[in-house]
Amino acid sequence: MTQYANGAMSRYDSARPGTSLADNTPVGTRHVLRVHYHLEGSGYDPELYGSLLEQLHGITPRVQAIPPTDADCDITGALRYFSCGPHELAQLIQMRVTALHGVGTTLGSAGNRMLAAMAVDTTAPGGITHLSSEPEAIASFLRPRQVGALYGVGPAMAGLLARHGLHTIGAVADTAPGTLQRLLGRTQGRLLHERAHGLDTRPVTPQAPSRSYRADHAFLRDELDPDRHRRAVLALVEELGIRLRSEHQITRRLTLTMRYADGSTTTRTRTLPESTSHGIALVRVAYDLYETFGLQRARVRGIAVRAEELQPIEDEITQLTFDPADDRARRIEISADRARARFGPGAVRAATLADV
Repeated sequence: MTQYANGAMSRYDSARPGTSLADNTPVGTRHVLRVHYHLEGSGYDPELYGSLLEQLHGITPRVQAIPPTDADCDITGALRYFSCGPHELAQLIQMRVTALHGVGTTLGSAGNRMLAAMAVDTTAPGGITHLSSEPEAIASFLRPRQVGALYGVGPAMAGLLARHGLHTIGAVADTAPGTLQRLLGRTQGRLLHERAHGLDTRPVTPQAPSRSYRADHAFLRDELDPDRHRRAVLALVEELGIRLRSEHQITRRLTLTMRYADGSTTTRTRTLPESTSHGIALVRVAYDLYETFGLQRARVRGIAVRAEELQPIEDEITQLTFDPADDRARRIEISADRARARFGPGAVRAATLADV
């Protein structure tokens, strides 16, 4: 049975398992729904995922794809159109998705994207959680949770906050913004303070499922030298990184494909710890992928690298590394990109690629 924060029982108590944290949100409040599709075991199927998004477009035109398993919907207008509440609309989506595609869903709704995503994370599979936009309900939901559950807080930042006694979101919310800015920097400190109070201004941006970028290299002859393989991988990843940054995109997944003399291919894919367009991070993952092939005197004819699950660069979350070398590399990368924009893509290259 489902219960509201004020103790009143939900009229949806006989529905699928879930939680409701009140349904008395003020008129005019924005409503965002996070939909999580249970697709993890079947792998990413672009055609199926696209069909699931089309199903959401039958509810609201404001749908933002978050492949491979999620999507955000701004349902503010849809609630008026269907004359129902967020929980009832979520049930309608569950029913349609199950009936038409046989796919299970878990859903969370709230006043912004961050809270809706956190609502889904705290919901049992197949359930629905609605978080009221009342400040008391938001504070009750956020304050007891570990700081690592907050959007934008990764292991490095969580560790730093813990060393200063900030283990929960409530503790962060009670900390003066100036203190957080001294710990994390002006921008990160301000954002963390806002998010600890449940604020997130990111809009739901309608977009199609993210496309991918691909770069290929064909050797003049079948190549056995691992050093040349790695140099080709470096060149391809550098090409992808430049394109991502120039088009204001970040990627969450890299795929490396090796094509051999007999025409066969082998492919490896890895999800990045965080979406990025930063060259060093991409190269590190690509090299790790190359090592998993375990090539021994393999006659390689070509190599391809593909950046997948692209997102707008505005969604990038840069975790603190406290590594001066990484900070320098990012500054150098920015300067190099400016030089390429002015003098052409070949104006700046890694020294090891001088003759590639």
